[in-house]
Amino acid sequence: MSSKRQLVLNAFFMRYGHHPAAWRHPGVTANGRPDVKYWVKLAKLAEQAKFDAFFLADFIGRSGKNIEDASGNGVSFQFEPLTLLSAIASVTDHIGLIATVNTNFAEPYHVARALSSLDHISAGRAGWNVVSSFGPHTANNFGIEDGRGHGERYERADEFLALVKKYWDSWDDDAFDNPDRENARFFDPKSAHVVKHQGEHFKSEGLLDVARPIQGYPVIVQAGNSDTGREFAARVAEMIYASAQSLEVAQKYYADVKGRMAKYGRDPDSLKVTPGLSVVVAGSDQEAQDKFGELQSRVDFSRGVNLMGVDVSGYDLDGPLPEGLEAGENGKGRFQQLVELARRENLTIRQLVLRFNVSKGHIQVIGSAKTVADTIEEWFLARGADGFNIVPPLLPTGFEDFVELVVPELQRRGLFRTKYESETLRGNMGLARPANPNTSR
Repeated sequence: MSSKRQLVLNAFFMRYGHHPAAWRHPGVTANGRPDVKYWVKLAKLAEQAKFDAFFLADFIGRSGKNIEDASGNGVSFQFEPLTLLSAIASVTDHIGLIATVNTNFAEPYHVARALSSLDHISAGRAGWNVVSSFGPHTANNFGIEDGRGHGERYERADEFLALVKKYWDSWDDDAFDNPDRENARFFDPKSAHVVKHQGEHFKSEGLLDVARPIQGYPVIVQAGNSDTGREFAARVAEMIYASAQSLEVAQKYYADVKGRMAKYGRDPDSLKVTPGLSVVVAGSDQEAQDKFGELQSRVDFSRGVNLMGVDVSGYDLDGPLPEGLEAGENGKGRFQQLVELARRENLTIRQLVLRFNVSKGHIQVIGSAKTVADTIEEWFLARGADGFNIVPPLLPTGFEDFVELVVPELQRRGLFRTKYESETLRGNMGLARPANPNTSR
């Protein structure tokens, strides 16, 4: 594997694109019914372009209230991630497969089992985006009545992840490699390490019924901009899905998170910082601006305005963002970024929606392949990022344009691979395979 620092690129898609009006674009003909062929085609294109991973978010559950208002949102109705990624694994060979699983609405044993299964099905390409968001409507779908505060959710996630790792480590790597048929022993009992966990949030005892993941652990991903989220990432994450509106902000975030890792005995290179990058690319800067303008003209303000979970519908759209707004329990870090952007650039609520809600708080680049590649290169070399999660506003054309125009330019500059160097996601990202702490042989 090359020792040269290499750009990480992940493809992060919503059904029609990340722009809230993407589903209304005249070029979009698909309806809201799930279509596995659509996702397979996109994943194969990302693999053809040598992307590190295909990244799936998960927005669990829908509220039964305000259905009329919700009817205008066509963004997030899609497959459950582990199911879809298992299907994609069977028709791809190299690209990583990162599933979002929420620690508030799952159990550690189930997650350990499912992700180990995905890692074996994909021959070592699984990743887990560990999230701990807690929306009331999601909780209602699960019959959970007690709310969980920001700090409690991270504490639960920390214990959840630790227990999942215990189950992944409950078998030696070679536990099932050489069954002793002559002596009727399917595995050596010494290769089993029974989990006995009694914690604040979970109690569990037993063994995983799937062999240890091929990668040791699937790649651990986390998204968080709050101080608590940064500390969690510094302690356990191997890739962090970050958010930044400017290179200066990104550099401070990058240095802050990586600067926290030493106290946990971790090498800063063992964590890849990958902000979201919203891209509209075309043959020229003006053509790209025209494409984006068409999307922007379709944003619907008639059903109210929500900024990172904060309802601002009662305020003047063409007035400033009011003082004193408080973030909800989810997305505290991103809400602070939103407020800072509004104040820094003196944006109206309408302008803020068109800037922040469209890009989801990520850096936004609209222009030619050179314009996009220049930005990627600048952030990468200036240590504002180790790579990016590409979040096209419109699919599939937005990603097709990126693959056709931007990827060759990045390869020409020597920033991005022209072939996969490893069979596993860890190997391609330059991440070490974790040893089993229970293995004594």
